[in-house]
Amino acid sequence: MKRDSLRLRLGLAAAALIAIALALAGIGLTVILDRVLDARTADGLDRVAKLIAGQVALGRNGALSLPQEPPDPRFATPYGGLYWQIEGGGQTLRSRSLWDRGLGTVPDTTVEPAVGDLDGPDGSRLIAVTRRVTIPARGETVALAVTVSEDRRDLAQSRATFLRLLVPSLVALFAALTLAMALFVRRALAPFRVLRADLAAVHSGARPRLPEKFPEEVRPLVADLNRLLDAQERDLERARRQAADMAHGLKTPLAVLDALARRTEGADPALSEEIAEQARAMARQVERTLARARAASGGLRRRVSPAAPVAERIIGALKRLPDGEALRWEIALPETLAFPGDEGDLTEILGNLLDNARKWAHRRIRVSGGEGGHLTVEDDGPGMSAAAIAGIARGRRWDETRPGTGFGIAIARDLAETAGAGLRLDRSELGGLRVTLHWPAGSTSLSG
Repeated sequence: MKRDSLRLRLGLAAAALIAIALALAGIGLTVILDRVLDARTADGLDRVAKLIAGQVALGRNGALSLPQEPPDPRFATPYGGLYWQIEGGGQTLRSRSLWDRGLGTVPDTTVEPAVGDLDGPDGSRLIAVTRRVTIPARGETVALAVTVSEDRRDLAQSRATFLRLLVPSLVALFAALTLAMALFVRRALAPFRVLRADLAAVHSGARPRLPEKFPEEVRPLVADLNRLLDAQERDLERARRQAADMAHGLKTPLAVLDALARRTEGADPALSEEIAEQARAMARQVERTLARARAASGGLRRRVSPAAPVAERIIGALKRLPDGEALRWEIALPETLAFPGDEGDLTEILGNLLDNARKWAHRRIRVSGGEGGHLTVEDDGPGMSAAAIAGIARGRRWDETRPGTGFGIAIARDLAETAGAGLRLDRSELGGLRVTLHWPAGSTSLSG
């Protein structure tokens, strides 16, 4: 998946948002857990404080006593984590777990019991509950402060156990939500995948326009693309007509110039030859313009043409020419080989290449191709050296003894480049010239 992929961007953004949400949820759950643990612990400590307050007694001498201590063994274990203390009447009673230390009392509040934190023995931090009560003594009442506390390290262990369960759960939830979001993004982007396939079908020539059965959000884009396709087709057709009209409009003046050249041949041969040469140059340019005007390739809507039938049709026509009958024509083209352009373009290209080969071949012409996207025309004529091929100019006559405009290869190259293809010239194994028409592999396809 590429870095600029919309699917990747949406997936990463969704994963980041999910991670942030789950992190905040984890923090929130931890805060809630801490408060719930404090509330439950304080409630338990208050029950113990009530139990102690109900059992505390004053002797005849006014001494405080607790006949029965709470049953939890941590109260009897030095620094056991649970502590109680009774203060009142100038006396203090405390649990064995406090050993030689004492507890303070939670500051008095309007809420009964008072809940808060105190410093405990062994450098610990305690959550404490203080309940203030009064008991009768010799016709009087004595105010007592009963404080029960618990070491927060015990609560920290419960918190750690919760986190050990929470973190893997959040990670698993993150994976599940990320997968669900990835499926959701894939589903949401499905119309764009369909649109891409439909555009490929239009580009390959399988269909003229895009279907309009898309979700409402994508439909305006599809409508605009269809309008673009229609406008492009109209512009191409208009350009062809204008070029054709211009070229045909030049034919009459060219014919007049040719007639003037013949009429002045006797009086001024040099002038006649100059006029005739200029007329031929203009005729070559007209022919090239007409070939370009007939080009139907390019743009979004691309045609695909099978190569074998076009080559067979052209060779069949060339065989009927006097010098074509004596040649041996070899065709080795796969039926599935397709050219990425209009059939007229391919006819023009192959017509020029095969006619050029016919003019120069001694006895043999070979036409071959491959699935990789290439078509080769070879002959056994004199051929050209590598230096001559490298230095050849478009439209240059290679041999004045052969008829022709000299623009055949140039026209073929123009049409090939318009279709996204190219021409390569080199020496053939047959001894003559080899011209290879090549195009990107995978740009065409024919269903068999």
